[in-house]
Amino acid sequence: MKNFLILIIFFCSVTTKSQNADKEKFQKNKYELAVSYLKKSNYIKALEQFSIASKIKPETEIAINSLQEIDTLKDILRKEILEKISGTWIMTGNKPIWTVDSHKEFKEKNNDELIEVNQDKILFYKQDRKSKIKTLIKTEDLVYFNNDRADDLYSAIILSDGKIWDYYLDENNTVLRAINIAKKGRKGVEKIETNNKEVYYTKAK
Repeated sequence: MKNFLILIIFFCSVTTKSQNADKEKFQKNKYELAVSYLKKSNYIKALEQFSIASKIKPETEIAINSLQEIDTLKDILRKEILEKISGTWIMTGNKPIWTVDSHKEFKEKNNDELIEVNQDKILFYKQDRKSKIKTLIKTEDLVYFNNDRADDLYSAIILSDGKIWDYYLDENNTVLRAINIAKKGRKGVEKIETNNKEVYYTKAK
């Protein structure tokens, strides 16, 4: 019986070492892939791979180095996207403007809802289409949501009501799509997996 227990402990030890070796190999591969993307200036792909590498075995040197790279890449990507979204945007609805219903509703509106994005603020306006009088509705600080240092989420922002929005630009940088991905409250961050609220904007001319 004693020998049997020794064998079980031995095989468990071998299995654990083998699993650790596999994890370390996988982590190293992900890190090296991230570095290759980084050298090609493909920052989004590099961020994704560094994020994976940082989570496999968080106590390793590779994971620690990956976190440092993640911090740097998030700063770079945020500066890049902020340059693209800075300016004034007109809200067109909760669906793309090219859809029939959205286009019709947008044309029939008496007022436009605008957002103005600068380096550290988002200003919300309402503008009368006839008089062109623009009224400031509210001002929000531009605060990036960074709940998990190791994740690859770099563009999401959190507003004062706790709602967390991620946003995407089309290839021409003229259409902005904002998606409500989560909300932060007393119980922490609650992810929204289905029926996410969406808002579309077009760049003001």
